[in-house]
Amino acid sequence: MNTLAIASATDLWDRVTGTQPDPDTWVVAATALAALLVVLPAPAWRLSRNAVTIAHEGGHGLVALLAGRRLDGIRLHSDTSGLTVSRGKPTGIGMILTAAAGYTAPPLLGLGGAALLGAGHITLLLWLATALLLALLVMIRNAYGALTVVLSGGAFLLVSWLAGPQVQAAFAYTVVWFLLLGGVRPAFELQAKRRRGGAGDSDADQLSRLTNVPAALWLFFFHAVSLCSLIGGTRWLLPR
Repeated sequence: MNTLAIASATDLWDRVTGTQPDPDTWVVAATALAALLVVLPAPAWRLSRNAVTIAHEGGHGLVALLAGRRLDGIRLHSDTSGLTVSRGKPTGIGMILTAAAGYTAPPLLGLGGAALLGAGHITLLLWLATALLLALLVMIRNAYGALTVVLSGGAFLLVSWLAGPQVQAAFAYTVVWFLLLGGVRPAFELQAKRRRGGAGDSDADQLSRLTNVPAALWLFFFHAVSLCSLIGGTRWLLPR
């Protein structure tokens, strides 16, 4: 039994950390198009933006913990808004990093995912995403948020366990393209809201109060991170 268990664990480890062949060029192109079709049209974006909110609030929560703050909980709402509550010093580098992590998390996660896919680690990406969603679920404090995270994590788990290599590759590439492309749009939405005089308590405005740096510069920072991540991620995703 012990020998079998060790062999099974070794096989599982090899499966997760091993590399998989790159998908065909048409798969890469089709998944990029699929991601565009759920990011650009407004009706599709109203639904798919929930996934960006998960990454946004998860970024706040993860950085808050890494900065030594106490994370009280995360709430995700059906209007695609979210709220992350943490305790700690109300000023200083920890609070600044926590506030800056939201808009930058989706594109940076996409960039990291693109790096894994570029190295052939499709299965590893799916398992890491499942683990992150499971960790996030522990901190969710409302029913809608728990439902969206469970459904997202379930999709990753089912694909990683039951789907074949081509389906896994298509799913992983679609997710990463979505994070890269979907990570660009929220900063433009925030810019439009601020132009109309709204979003006075946005992440950019909070960062402005914390650092005495104009909110417009923080907004430029969000744009720079998302666009540079898209450019860098595209270079990793496109067939060499």
